[in-house]
Amino acid sequence: MIDVFVTSLQNLLTLHHLSYMMIGVAIGLVVGILPALGGIAGMSLLLPFVYGMEPTAAIAMMVGLLAVIPTSDTFSCILMGIPGSSASQATVLDGFPLARKGEAARALSASFSASMIGGLFGALCLTAIVIVARPLILSFTSAELFMLAIFGLSMVGVLSGSSLAKGVAACALGLAFGAIGTAPANGGERMTFDSLYLMSGLEITIIGLGIFALPEVLDLLRGQASISSTGKLGRGWLAGVRDTWREKWLTLRCATIGACVGLMPGLGGSVSDWISYGHTVQSAKDKSQFGKGDIRGVIGPEAANNSCAGGNLIPTLLFGIPGSGSMAIFLAAMILIGLQPGPGMADPKRDLDLTYTVVWTLALANVVGTAACIALSPSIARLTTIRFVLFAPFMILIIVFGAFQSTRSFEDILALLVIALTGIFLKRFGWPRPAFLIGFVLAGQVETYFYQAVQFYGYGFPLRPIAVTIALVTIASLWFTSRSRQAPKEATVPGGITTDIDFEREEDETAAAKNLWPQAIFTIVTVGFFIFTIAEGAQNSFLDAVFPVSVGAVGLLTAAFVLFWQVRGATGRGPAGNVNFDLDDGASSGSLWRFVGWLVGFVIAIGLLGFTLALIGFFLTFLKVVAKSSWLQAAVLTAAAVGLVLVLTSILNMNLPGGLLQHYFYDQLVWPLR
Repeated sequence: MIDVFVTSLQNLLTLHHLSYMMIGVAIGLVVGILPALGGIAGMSLLLPFVYGMEPTAAIAMMVGLLAVIPTSDTFSCILMGIPGSSASQATVLDGFPLARKGEAARALSASFSASMIGGLFGALCLTAIVIVARPLILSFTSAELFMLAIFGLSMVGVLSGSSLAKGVAACALGLAFGAIGTAPANGGERMTFDSLYLMSGLEITIIGLGIFALPEVLDLLRGQASISSTGKLGRGWLAGVRDTWREKWLTLRCATIGACVGLMPGLGGSVSDWISYGHTVQSAKDKSQFGKGDIRGVIGPEAANNSCAGGNLIPTLLFGIPGSGSMAIFLAAMILIGLQPGPGMADPKRDLDLTYTVVWTLALANVVGTAACIALSPSIARLTTIRFVLFAPFMILIIVFGAFQSTRSFEDILALLVIALTGIFLKRFGWPRPAFLIGFVLAGQVETYFYQAVQFYGYGFPLRPIAVTIALVTIASLWFTSRSRQAPKEATVPGGITTDIDFEREEDETAAAKNLWPQAIFTIVTVGFFIFTIAEGAQNSFLDAVFPVSVGAVGLLTAAFVLFWQVRGATGRGPAGNVNFDLDDGASSGSLWRFVGWLVGFVIAIGLLGFTLALIGFFLTFLKVVAKSSWLQAAVLTAAAVGLVLVLTSILNMNLPGGLLQHYFYDQLVWPLR
């Protein structure tokens, strides 16, 4: 083994290897800073270039990119409120409110330091467990993976805000959205409306952007202010590091969670960040500031994200089982350069030295990436002082462009619009969006692993030893959460349980009866959707129907419970309880729907005129009408937006969506209007 370590270090410290690693880090910084692209887009960008490269150089470049993205995607989370990738969505909950308070520097430094510690901890763990990981991974069958997904769903208890009923209903809604498409058991179609696009299901990128990013952008537009409400960057670069040191045990616990989740194939960062966030909230004594700008809500998920990236490498390298979407592309790249993932990567006589080179490159790239992010922070953080009305059209452009990356069809943009409207209603009416998202993320895994477990082990699969252990941990977690909710609160609901966690700014628990009917109408629509889910699911075979019918039933019961108290409060027959919240937060609802109209108009224009012409028209009119810009400023910003899109489309080798104009008059148009 000593010879293996020496060979790995020699490979790591060569100028050739370090140069390619730096190239990967640089690309990862750019990809991470741009919202919604993430590791899959970054790895896809590198894939054409690694073919024919020397293996260690190609590995260095790819690992450099993978290592830095979980760190650099923090910029868009904290400064813009847009998840940089599906693995960084939990960071938005507290990172963005900190930026709006003028504490962007503190949030960024805490995030970077936690990310570096998490990455180094993950690499350290991987160095020690490469040999023993094989029996550990093989011991987790579909039965254990199903129970692990159920454990992830149990986090809804601490992500439910002040209404557990709304939390469970929102989670069920996310699970129902995740059931759209063909079933994994027998391929039955569910809620597809005979659409080829919906047959493959909704993409996590679209869900994340629609549920979190667009509602936050539109909410900021209503205030006509800068991202930072103080208009200042604020101090706190050292304070953020001190925060991480003060929460060092939380950092290490979340890093451990990330590494363990990363070891499980298919449970990538989009799961580990929510589990770690749930653990962060659950283990805190004072939960009142979570969702409003608690620094612990940044430290926990960021530590888990980076360690998860390392954990994902184990099943990918040792068994050829990609731990995440980006690892699937990494796996393809390894095959392209002539490497065969599998047990040979853990064999000292074969490629174990290369495995350790990968792990240590990951650690070194984490340090380099953190240093680069810190150096860039003062410049990038100044984005928070820009008048947001000038910045918003660029954010909308990036969000729409990021959504279009999912399948590169116009339906991606339509799906984004529908999901965004859902996210707006969830936000306005106090339904916890994190619960919705974790339901969607785990939907496919819960159903697939359940089906496989039943096929392989029968309905007694939960009695397997490791599955029982995970079940006991889940029960203990629920018990702990229940105890934390039993403390006296300012408001309780008959038959419900409350908590003092507040994930939405609208959840002010000062509901007025005049505001309850719009909420009740939304809940009625939600109840109708659950009924539709049950009816659609019941038309399929038993294995295809059991998941949507079960989810629909749970959602129907909890949504009906919420509706009962909303109607009771609206009609003056009793208190609304904690299931309703005031909509009046200082800005009119009309202003919100005004900006929703701009978004809808942009999407309609894309369908009629194509992306480029719609972009030009949207920017010019928005900047003139809403931002009150001069024609010169509007023209310059529009040209910058068009240039950005053209550069990205060229790099990513993609065609922008066309409209009816391109469909009928393609030959008469010139580039880039085609």
